[in-house]
Amino acid sequence: MGRLHARVYSQMPQVRLVGVHDANPDSASATAQEYGGRAFASLEEMLPHVKAVSIAVPTRFHADVAEQCMRRGVSCLVEKPLAKDVAEGRRIVEAGRRAGVTVQVGHIERFNPAVRAMTHLRMAPRFIEVIRISPMTFRSIDVGVVLDMMIHDIDIVLKLAGSPATKIEAVGVSVIGDHEDICNARLTFANGCVANVTASRLALKTERKLRVFSRDAYVSVDYQKRYGVVVRRTGNLDSIREVADRIRRGDVKDMSELNYADLVQVEELEISDTEPLRAQLESFVSAVQNRKPPEVSGEDGLAAVETAVRIVEAVGKQAL
Repeated sequence: MGRLHARVYSQMPQVRLVGVHDANPDSASATAQEYGGRAFASLEEMLPHVKAVSIAVPTRFHADVAEQCMRRGVSCLVEKPLAKDVAEGRRIVEAGRRAGVTVQVGHIERFNPAVRAMTHLRMAPRFIEVIRISPMTFRSIDVGVVLDMMIHDIDIVLKLAGSPATKIEAVGVSVIGDHEDICNARLTFANGCVANVTASRLALKTERKLRVFSRDAYVSVDYQKRYGVVVRRTGNLDSIREVADRIRRGDVKDMSELNYADLVQVEELEISDTEPLRAQLESFVSAVQNRKPPEVSGEDGLAAVETAVRIVEAVGKQAL
């Protein structure tokens, strides 16, 4: 992920890619050679030269690296999840407050064009369904699938629900290691919204879909294809009721003549072609330069970690 961040920073005219540091010197040198800047031998050597950094190290190192950067007054974009547990997440958030620097969390799905188009609808969800499955990437095997993959959807669900989760039920299975590789969680929120979230990193295909149901509309989003549709109550209810009345009167003799898809007005979401990582890093840089709150704050990242930990604990109770 750090290499991807370097690529995008090198393309942004409002910033200068000073350099990179990696525990693997060969990796740092290759990235610097391709995208510019220096390959710093240590973080201490790099920090005096930068105003902001992306932290894309293994999750267990996030807190230590972030604190080291923030003590030097450097703003941080910390890749998801914010931390491996709640205590370390709080350390990062509190360190950012003390230092007065920007802390943004790399929940990149917030910047998925389809998700951004959906949030413009300002729905009040009653039910949310998410599925995120893919083959194993071996990129974040130091944490389970909840902190590795489901964390994206936890963040979005919390944002959409806009209410604290009062009840969490979950079941999960560990197949190849010490952490869960498959998990399904059901979250009930104080405002009555319910979310059903499934994640697996052992699937044979990749599927990432989000469905949101409200009293006024239904939205379906495909994260991977960056595509979405909305079906609104207004404009559809009367036509469906009319068909139901025709059926009751016996005007419709053959039900096969009816095609539900033809009865419903489906609108495609207006979606931009902006690369999510570019949108995320531009948002981070803007927050740093203009000293404004980031779109995905440290507090947002901490809330996602807190919920993820509750899900993992619920999985553990189910296994007893």
